[in-house]
Amino acid sequence: MTTPQIIAFAIIFLMMAAFVWGRWRYDLVAAGALLAAVATGIVAPEDAFTGLSDDIVVIVGSALVVSAGVARSGIMEIAVRRFAPGISTPRAQLILLVLVVTVLSAFIKNIGALAIMIPIAFQMARTSGVSPSLFLMPMSFGSLLGGLMTQIGTSPNIIVSRVREELTGTSFSMFDFTPVGAALALAGLIFLALCYRLLPERARQSSSMEKAIEIKNYTTEVHVPADSPSIGRSISEVQRLGGGQAIVIGLMGENGKRRVPLPDALVRSGDLLMLEGEPEALDTIVAQGKLAFSERRSAANASEKTGVVEAIVGEHSRLIGHSARELSLFDATGLNLLAVSRRDKRFTERLSEIRYQNGDVIVLQGNLDELPDLLRDWDCLPLVERNLKLGSVRNGLVPVIILALAMGSTALGLAPVAFAFFAAAVLMVLTRTVPLREVYSHLDAPILIMLAALIPVSESLRTTGATELIAEWLSQTASVLPAYGALAMIMVAAMAVTPFLNNAATVLVMAPIAATFATGLGYQPEAFLMAVAIGAGSDFLTPIGHQCNTLVMGPGGYRFGDYWRLGLPLSVLVVLIAVPMLMLIWPM
Repeated sequence: MTTPQIIAFAIIFLMMAAFVWGRWRYDLVAAGALLAAVATGIVAPEDAFTGLSDDIVVIVGSALVVSAGVARSGIMEIAVRRFAPGISTPRAQLILLVLVVTVLSAFIKNIGALAIMIPIAFQMARTSGVSPSLFLMPMSFGSLLGGLMTQIGTSPNIIVSRVREELTGTSFSMFDFTPVGAALALAGLIFLALCYRLLPERARQSSSMEKAIEIKNYTTEVHVPADSPSIGRSISEVQRLGGGQAIVIGLMGENGKRRVPLPDALVRSGDLLMLEGEPEALDTIVAQGKLAFSERRSAANASEKTGVVEAIVGEHSRLIGHSARELSLFDATGLNLLAVSRRDKRFTERLSEIRYQNGDVIVLQGNLDELPDLLRDWDCLPLVERNLKLGSVRNGLVPVIILALAMGSTALGLAPVAFAFFAAAVLMVLTRTVPLREVYSHLDAPILIMLAALIPVSESLRTTGATELIAEWLSQTASVLPAYGALAMIMVAAMAVTPFLNNAATVLVMAPIAATFATGLGYQPEAFLMAVAIGAGSDFLTPIGHQCNTLVMGPGGYRFGDYWRLGLPLSVLVVLIAVPMLMLIWPM
């Protein structure tokens, strides 16, 4: 073993130990490993930042923006209520989410399937009162298992098909992978449904401040347009749109006459509804019921500078004792009053008639450049920004269409995955599905920096010849093993290498080794090539080997060491099932 190889192995080992220890944040650990690799000479200084332009970084960053656009559209909330209205327990929700992601991943890019379902996972987590972390990692693992079922499901399958064609003149077909892949997907689904509690519940770190100032009893007022689908529905049906997190506390007819908001009272065109509840529930009712905020002017005048701010009315505020109507709030300032909250108080008056008191929390919509000066002049203290969707413009099916076009273009080979998802992210901004001011808040910088730093460090295993050394060790060890032992060893080796080389690079390195090794021992190469593809596509131990695992790390609030808790037993299960299945389907 040469000195550069020893250094490469040492840096990788120390980096992994630091990841598992968790004393320092993962992006700092990755940056330290990159500095050490450059300082010791195994990574050239000019190659230190090549990771910033790597496809994986582009794909993950773009997918985060695309997923945020799908979430803002509200289309996923509609899908949940329409197709899974009775699924409310966490286990049933997890089974549905993992099943859908697994099936989709067999035919489209697994990161695209995962991006579609992440907003649904958040919606289901809210309805069942659990952390999204219970769903996101199992969904990522399901997407990896689903990719094993077809030739186009994942890059390793495509590459081993090419290697087989070079060796035998015949490539693997579309569904040659299905018998073993489907068995693994089914076993994985059962395992995740039964053992998902091995995963600790995590909360997204950036949400801790939001939880500290969480306000649940906002009151707002909306009117019913003539084209609203809520017309003719009962009050209880309208409330159901909010998932039990909002209620109708007041009802006024077009003639100004108040009616009692009984559960079976019917909504009419021109009615005014007083709603109370959590901001997201209020926003969902307004969006899905196609209602309109009564204090809000046309959304056509909104711009990128238009946003929503929560603020507390200060002790000496000149708003105290006055209402929005008395202050001519919109005419004087251009601001829309969207909601008001007062601790332990249920309002009976209209929103514009509520007289402010010290400590009230108000939600204002207007020009974000002007709002700070106005709030300071009024002695109001703005709360931490929470990206409320209340009062935001919805683009309906637009983000779903954009995502479908991106996935379709990759499936048909019209564009590389990185370019397709980057274009989709740009379109999300151009169509104002994701406001320009919020784009960078969706780019999880620690995750992207970790990936960019790790790519050149991992590449040092190849440039120093460490991968060839690993291959030589494998060949020597496997030569004394029975057929099933050699097959299992090749698969486990691919699983162990893929976090550091990414799955495509792992197959490019391991597939020729496996084929040559199998031929030398007198075995047919197909089972060994399949073993490499399965091992490279089954990265359940770390968040860095596959972009799907990386994509859920930030939203799920996961730590580096969380992955092996659920991933290690799943990896063992994959080996135990795949080896006999391969020997059965592909005689050696």
